[in-house]
Amino acid sequence: MSWWQKLWRRPKRRWLLGIPIGGFLLFGLGVIGWASFDATLHYTNSYAFCTSCHEMSDNMQPEYERSVHFKNASGVRAICSDCHVPRPFFQKMNAKMAATVNELPKWAMGTLRPKEKFAAVRVEMAHDVLAKMKETDSRECRNCHSPASMDREAQDASARKKHDPERMLSRGETCIDCHKAVGHDLPPGFEE
Repeated sequence: MSWWQKLWRRPKRRWLLGIPIGGFLLFGLGVIGWASFDATLHYTNSYAFCTSCHEMSDNMQPEYERSVHFKNASGVRAICSDCHVPRPFFQKMNAKMAATVNELPKWAMGTLRPKEKFAAVRVEMAHDVLAKMKETDSRECRNCHSPASMDREAQDASARKKHDPERMLSRGETCIDCHKAVGHDLPPGFEE
């Protein structure tokens, strides 16, 4: 019998069981893979992960813990990823890849340790973060703070005027234009 005939001959019945069993195995591997991927994303967005390195725990964490995003009257806490990681999937993956390429080598080489090295590049990092927030129209701020949901009548006159959507739109303003130092202090020497 030629190989062509062997290829097209009717398979034995037991071989057919391999199709559903193989399908279930592949499906199971897919579920395990996706669950692992999701768990990794969830963990790398956690406060514990963000503050696990000395660069953050020594420099940024104390400032953040004094901020209104950490402790406030309503008891709502925004953690690092709420402000620094986009929620839409593809933007999130882009931010994660950028952090992997930019931040991990700095951490591995100790570029931002000790505090003096961190302070030397902090103004540049602040400008980069604020530029990204401006570029995305303060998308991460708007995940929690919706201008449409604000009770502007409960705000003082100055805030009510500044939060007027038409005024903000006409001036090309976004949240970050006025609220630069909400989660962290502005670094010494920061100029606009």
